[in-house]
Amino acid sequence: MKSFLMFVLGIAAVFVFLANLGPLILFGISLFLLYVIYKQFIKSESTFSKVVWIVLGLIVLSMTVSNIFALVGVLALYLLYVMFRGDKEEKAEKASKTEDPFVNFEREWAELKN
Repeated sequence: MKSFLMFVLGIAAVFVFLANLGPLILFGISLFLLYVIYKQFIKSESTFSKVVWIVLGLIVLSMTVSNIFALVGVLALYLLYVMFRGDKEEKAEKASKTEDPFVNFEREWAELKN
């Protein structure tokens, strides 16, 4: 039952990520543009060019704020990462608890020798 719920949650997280992929790309582009505008604002020397960079920065900032909900896609991607990482750890734990008598004997022997 737990694995079925995790599967359903994973499928839902994939759909949420895919639904927010476009806004997430626009969000990244707008953050990059804000960085470039900031660097150009710092380099500019005249007052007119500083005003132009501020106006462009405000326009791009509005684009960035309008795509802020794209961070839900990042959250869904992080949820998928945590689920797969937990699944790998669970599989490794099951593999270490093998029922092979020779492996158990070697582990016990190593504990007795120390």
